[in-house]
Order: sequence, then C-alpha cells, then structure tokens
Amino acid sequence: MPLGGGNKCGCCQKTVYFAEEVQCEGKYFHKSCFLCMACKKNLDSTTVACHVDEIYCKSCYGKKYGPKGYGFGGGAGTLSMDTGAHLGIRPEEPAAHRPTNNPNASKLATKFGSSDVCPRCAKAVYSAEKVLGGGNSWHKSCFRCSKCGKGLESTTVADKDGEIYCKACYAKNFGPKGFGFGQGAGALAHAQ
Repeated sequence: MPLGGGNKCGCCQKTVYFAEEVQCEGKYFHKSCFLCMACKKNLDSTTVACHVDEIYCKSCYGKKYGPKGYGFGGGAGTLSMDTGAHLGIRPEEPAAHRPTNNPNASKLATKFGSSDVCPRCAKAVYSAEKVLGGGNSWHKSCFRCSKCGKGLESTTVADKDGEIYCKACYAKNFGPKGFGFGQGAGALAHAQ
C-alpha cells in the first residue's frame, strides 16, 4: 500500500480506500470506476473480462478480442444490431447466395475431399453445414419441405422418392386415403 493510505485506481489513478475498492487482476478500482471501457456498464467479478490494462464486460470483450466469423456469436438470446463499429471493428459484407445448377458438383466435391452432394442444389456438402435426412446429406439452408418450404429437423422430416417433406405435407399428399383419414377427430371424409 503506497504512502497516503490506499492503492491507486487503475482507471482514474486516484487513491482507492478499502471501503470503496474492487480488485481485478492485481489492480484496484473505485466501485464507481469499475466500468466497461467500451459501453460503460457497471462490472462485477462475474461480468468482467480483462485485457492487459483494460477492463470490459464479456460482451464487448468478445466483440473486440474474441474469434471472428460464422458460428462465433452469443446465441439467440443475445442477438443485436450492434456491429461493434464503436470498438473499431469493421463488419465484413457477406457474399450474396447465388443458387446454381452445377453439373460438375460431384467433381468439385471429390477434389476438395467431400463425397456428399446436396440433392437440392447439387453442390458439395461439408461437415460444418451437413444435415442428414431421407438417406442423403443436405445443406442446412436446403433442408426444407419441397411443398411448403418449411425448415425441417431430422426428427420432423418425411421422405418419398428422394424428396423431403414436413410431416403435414407428407400426410396430405401421400398419407392414407378413405373413411376416417385426414379430417381430424370425429370427422369422416369419403375420398373417391
């Protein structure tokens, strides 16, 4: 402890007395100075992330120093329109998706180490984007009902003749026909 009664605050460099001190990574802060350097939110021992002499909330730390690219987000509970521009982060412009029917897709897939080809778009399917269903490998974006376009899960898919459907469209188009089918409980329909 330096002469004068307390340690120096890591933020304002003024004396920090015991009653108002917060410690982090061997440094001392006033409770009122223990703020995220980017967004100025109050911090505590569970929300602080340190980088050299700087303190951040976990969200700003992740935006500034965390991994970049597809798949490195905070999840659906933390989605926002904040691009991180105030932290000096320049967002990359995503390439536009242009579906094409490529007759050489299987040659490309073999060349780059994947033997799976998506039946919907005929492009190579790599493991990071692979969904299995109907006996084939699909891109996540192509794994949709061929009738209504609804996104599917491996547990909600039904297949027929190499095409995939949601359970409702499959039942409507390929399900049983006749008395007692297709109208719900208590209703009878006569299919000709």
